[in-house]
Amino acid sequence: MEVATLPMELWRVILSYLPLPDLGRCCLVCHAWRELVLSLDNTRWKQLCLGCPECRHPNWPSQPHLEPASWREALKQHALASRTWTQNGVELQSSACLHLFRRRKDRRVLHVGVGCEFETLRGALGAASPYDRVVLHPGVYEEQAELALKVPVELVGLGQLGEVSLLVCVEQQCPTARLCNLVFMPAWFSTVVYKTSWGHVQLDNCNFEGAQLQVRGPGTCQARFCSFSHGGSANFLGVALSLLDSCDFSGSDAASVTVDGSPVSERNWACKHLAALARTLTSEGSPTNGVPPRGSWGTGNAEVGSTFSAEDWGKAAWQRSTGAPLLGQDTVIEDGWGEDRLCDGELKSHEQGNNQASWDYKLACDRHSLAPLLKPQPDGSLPPASSPDPHYVIPGLLSLSQELQRDPEAQLLATSIQGCFVRRCVLRDGKGGVHICNYGQARLEENVFRGLNYAVRCIQNSTIVMLRNEVRECSASGVFLRLSAHGLIAENNIHSNGEAGLDIRKGANPIILCNRIHSGLRSGVVVLGNGKGSIRSNQIYNNKEAGVYILFSGNPVVSGNHIFQGQAAGIAVNENGRGMIIENVIRENQWGGADIRRGGDPVLRNNYICYGYSDGVVVGERGRGLIEGNHIYCNKGCGVWVMASSLPQLLANYITHNRIYGLAVFCRKDPENREPRVGDGAVQEWGGERRGGGDGARRGGAQENFNDDGEIFAWENDLDSEDERYSARRSISVALVEGNCMSHNGAVGLYVKTSEPLNVIGNLLNSNCAAGIAVLQSTQLTRLVANCTLDNSLGGVTVEKDCRVELRGNGIYDNKGHGVSFCGDGQIGENDVVGNRGNGIQVSSNADVKVLHNRVQPSKGGGAIVVLGPVKGVIGDNVLFQGHPGNKEALLHMDPSNESCVLNNNIILQHTNSCPSHTLWALENPSARPLADSTSGPSASGYSSRLTISMTARISATVESGCHNSGSMFCSIL
Repeated sequence: MEVATLPMELWRVILSYLPLPDLGRCCLVCHAWRELVLSLDNTRWKQLCLGCPECRHPNWPSQPHLEPASWREALKQHALASRTWTQNGVELQSSACLHLFRRRKDRRVLHVGVGCEFETLRGALGAASPYDRVVLHPGVYEEQAELALKVPVELVGLGQLGEVSLLVCVEQQCPTARLCNLVFMPAWFSTVVYKTSWGHVQLDNCNFEGAQLQVRGPGTCQARFCSFSHGGSANFLGVALSLLDSCDFSGSDAASVTVDGSPVSERNWACKHLAALARTLTSEGSPTNGVPPRGSWGTGNAEVGSTFSAEDWGKAAWQRSTGAPLLGQDTVIEDGWGEDRLCDGELKSHEQGNNQASWDYKLACDRHSLAPLLKPQPDGSLPPASSPDPHYVIPGLLSLSQELQRDPEAQLLATSIQGCFVRRCVLRDGKGGVHICNYGQARLEENVFRGLNYAVRCIQNSTIVMLRNEVRECSASGVFLRLSAHGLIAENNIHSNGEAGLDIRKGANPIILCNRIHSGLRSGVVVLGNGKGSIRSNQIYNNKEAGVYILFSGNPVVSGNHIFQGQAAGIAVNENGRGMIIENVIRENQWGGADIRRGGDPVLRNNYICYGYSDGVVVGERGRGLIEGNHIYCNKGCGVWVMASSLPQLLANYITHNRIYGLAVFCRKDPENREPRVGDGAVQEWGGERRGGGDGARRGGAQENFNDDGEIFAWENDLDSEDERYSARRSISVALVEGNCMSHNGAVGLYVKTSEPLNVIGNLLNSNCAAGIAVLQSTQLTRLVANCTLDNSLGGVTVEKDCRVELRGNGIYDNKGHGVSFCGDGQIGENDVVGNRGNGIQVSSNADVKVLHNRVQPSKGGGAIVVLGPVKGVIGDNVLFQGHPGNKEALLHMDPSNESCVLNNNIILQHTNSCPSHTLWALENPSARPLADSTSGPSASGYSSRLTISMTARISATVESGCHNSGSMFCSIL
């Protein structure tokens, strides 16, 4: 019969009455008939799938409102999965068709119930032959002793699910069995209703109400569309492979699924069939279930799944969202460091304006070692040091496939299927989700965990693979790993949990890739107690506390993540935490982008820390760490804030376009018992000791729960005896600022107010909206060596009274105030000070200073070296060049009443009418400072990607304690 003889709509109506076997036969008629039968997917195939008593909606229980891609395919997969239990036996290898045909011919159907041939289940099982079908009619069946299942049988409940209930305890002693459409409730003598220790059991559409399923290796289990309620659970002990697919767990008073023990080496017949089925299910998993495409973003207060592009958080978007300019406007600077601090000479130079003729006589000083950082790049764009606007190419997130290609270990974990495989299940409204212990192995894929105390707990050298799960609304941590647990956690959506989204401790070492971890009431990821892990390419955002929190000797690798819109710090490293924090984008966080204090000692390298509502990096009291090669820009506070008793190494960072200081070094300790204010951490308690809330990881005043179910851990006993923190870096005893670029910041480039020694070497400080360097307090020696301060809005270097400063080998050029304004004690030696609008070097007040071997040329309207007041010291062996011929100021001026300052062997070069002397003058032997061999500053070859350093010039000193409590207005986290 030709299909074309009737309209297609009529054919569909006719075929909609056919049962499943007849539809299959119609598909074999011809290609046209096959296409016609396949077109019934949303009608007849849907009816057949939903009408099957052995299965439920294909997307139950996680997404029952969504239709599958194909109802026919869903029915096909169910039919294949439901026959796994019959595939044992030797004859299967010769001919599957003959195997099934023989079974079908010999199989009997036994009925159990009132008025049937068997009234009890025990009697039916005693009379059953292998592979018989036992049909239980509606009713309640209770046995007073344990039942032994000795031959392979199929137990099926007749009618709707719930009409057949079993109060039994069954021990399987046969190779295979199947149970379908049954409700299990615990017998009076045991809560375990079904157990097997070597055979395979298949469970389809069953309910376990307050009952436990127990599978012990080499036994296996396949459970589909089952419910475990009122404390029902599944326990797997040493299983090689078992599968839980599309099951619902609720109301558990312990873990819903427990995987205990290493998989046994012995395998039963079903393992290879379950492995093939599991690989099929894994390949069908959607790569974006619960996770948006890579590169999309969830906004801080939007619903999960909303996105915005990278352009939305550029400079203009940041200005619109904050209502504030990037820098320099309405900035309040401590101790009056604003525009009103201009001295008379500086005011005079501003009134004179930019007289281009004066620059015709200026010494050429653009060949110093840091000049390449200011030159245009090969593509014509300006480098960060000279660009008035931030132009950074933010790295995007890697996809999971890209991460797996780079990591063979993660790739092996992603393809491994061993232990318990839990797929597309819902675990809700109970104490625990999945608990893996004692070398157990589990794979969790596309599940939903919600309303639990914890979702997943992996401990004691166990292995877990979590792919594309949703973990939300847990009262404690979402995923908890400790005691050397490891595994792969990838493409999960972890959000809205009461504690940390991920809690890693006690030697656990997982690989965490491409997850969304957001909207938590605490931190996003916590690593403590010797926890490790590799945390890469995740989106961590909108958490109430730190996005990543490392403490108590936690030592993870945090790489390539986007950490943004947090309500506290982006990354916090406290209480002797360590870690490698590399190539992350940390942006738009309420507190410091990175917060290091109280023994924290991480490596912070090549990160983008930007657009924060406070400081970029905060190094608090007793903070350490290597901070190298980062781009720190467009933060509303300072670029980097360093507090007392800290010992950081800041190397080769770009610190630009921040609203206040580029780098501020303050003598300010975390206060005791201080009320929090805007930008401050809350006061909190640690082990009964009340401490100031100098913790950028926390917000509010609540305390993170770092104990496991109320246990009190003695963390000091858990710390490694070996200290590996300094194996990859040099040891220092003085805080070190070396090879950085600090430019276009809204106030001083480098602001120093400390009572501890400080080494500042080989830095470029240019185009800041106040002085390049300002030292307001330095009771111990601050060494400023081989730096370049260029084109800053006020002076080049300013040193206030009672400060101890050594200024050596620097280039100080073209600043709009004095080149050097020095009121403290110390030495100014071997510097080049050229083209500054005020005086070249001005020494005043009660300074005790040696000014030796400098080369100085003022601009029009200033002197080269000016000594004012009762200055003590020596001014000698300097070379002073006249600037513009019209400048009538004395190149070397000293207050006539000064009798304690010695002038010795200074050379003064002035213009003459007969010879254009300025054409013969040059900064030679040596060339313009800073010199290449005296600085470990940025390298010209590597400036396009990041600043690089050499290890040639190293300065060490001792750190002495002590702090003068000077009130700082802008420490945003105390």
